[in-house]
Amino acid sequence: MTQLSISTKNLSVVLFFLMVSVSWAQQNATSYKRRVLEASEVDLLFSYYSQDGQNAAVTGGEGTEELTDATSSIVLRMPMNEDDILTVDVGLSAYTSASSSNVNPLDGGLNVSPFDASSGESRKDVLAYINPSYQHSSDDRNSIWSANAYFSSEYDYFSIGFGGSYTKLFNEKNTEITLSGNVFLDKWNAIYPIELREGFFDDRITGNGTYSPIFSEFDSENRNSYSLSLSFSQILSQKLQGALFMDVVSQNGLLSTPFQRVYFSDFEDFYIDDFQLADNVEQLPDSRFKIPVGGRLNYYLNDLVVLRSYYRFYWDDWGISSHTASLEAPVKLTNKFTLYPTYRYYTQTAADYFYPKEQALSTYDFYTSDYDLSNYDAHQYGIGVQYKDIFTSARVLNFGLKTINLRFSQYDRSDGLNAFIVTLGTTFIGN
Repeated sequence: MTQLSISTKNLSVVLFFLMVSVSWAQQNATSYKRRVLEASEVDLLFSYYSQDGQNAAVTGGEGTEELTDATSSIVLRMPMNEDDILTVDVGLSAYTSASSSNVNPLDGGLNVSPFDASSGESRKDVLAYINPSYQHSSDDRNSIWSANAYFSSEYDYFSIGFGGSYTKLFNEKNTEITLSGNVFLDKWNAIYPIELREGFFDDRITGNGTYSPIFSEFDSENRNSYSLSLSFSQILSQKLQGALFMDVVSQNGLLSTPFQRVYFSDFEDFYIDDFQLADNVEQLPDSRFKIPVGGRLNYYLNDLVVLRSYYRFYWDDWGISSHTASLEAPVKLTNKFTLYPTYRYYTQTAADYFYPKEQALSTYDFYTSDYDLSNYDAHQYGIGVQYKDIFTSARVLNFGLKTINLRFSQYDRSDGLNAFIVTLGTTFIGN
């Protein structure tokens, strides 16, 4: 009797644990979630930018704008679990600028001219940045929140930023709304034109009278930016998808660039060789409010062609309004190769404070000769090619090659600025 009782108890315990095991297994089977990101991905990005023009802001709106910039970055996306992704974007940008070299045109060369680059150290610099972000998706994948940070540093500028976003999907994921915000707290290490620095003297100065600029250093070197963005995306049909967006941006602090010269119409001109000495540096308001609004419309034409259109209107309280329109028409050549012809048009009005060289008066409160704030039109033409291998058959170490993107763009501005851009991007997927 005792043995039977013990055996019955043992059997009951075994059955209990079997039932628990089966129940646990069923629960896990029914609650299985597909990962937001199945495996780690690595993007290797490189771009080369070259420009030239004759309206350098460093030399008061007249002078060489020659500049080259090479940027490389690595973007690593790692799944932390089924719901979370950690992304780390790290990059370096090295540039050589003829215009910025003329912050101090006297540190190299025999004859000084705004149309020639100085050979001094100010002609080059390196920007380094890191941008980590964390993203979490809800169990039903209808809610996504993210947080991000940003740090960058170069010789005369340091920036720290942070922000976040929240995305909600409705209507069987056919409708998407995203609200995001970002804050950037920046600090200048102000570098002024050489002739405006304390103790400057050069016996080669020519002109009528005595060189006496009205310059004084800026009291504060901080610049803060705050932005709030709202976007709405909707699948309109099997072939049509649209999106609307709006940003509100507020900036305050030192919004002038400390080394950009200004020449007044009511001041005498003074030179060293062919280089005109500054009357002051640009003076801009310590606040700026911006509102861009726009939209995208993508249309699936057929299995070979997709049309992607974009439009944006921009307004700010400095007097600038602009329109941007672009069209991209990816053409699928094969299962692995796609061609991307693109065109972009841009036009803007001038800021209230923009004056070409020697057209501002010294009595004005605000003035700049930076042609980025002038009235101009711009055209950008581009072509790109993408290689995509969904099976990642090509491998490097433990990573499979997913895509290669190569793009070329030509940028032409109505004020004479021209630029050429090459970008190369690759994406690798881990095991």
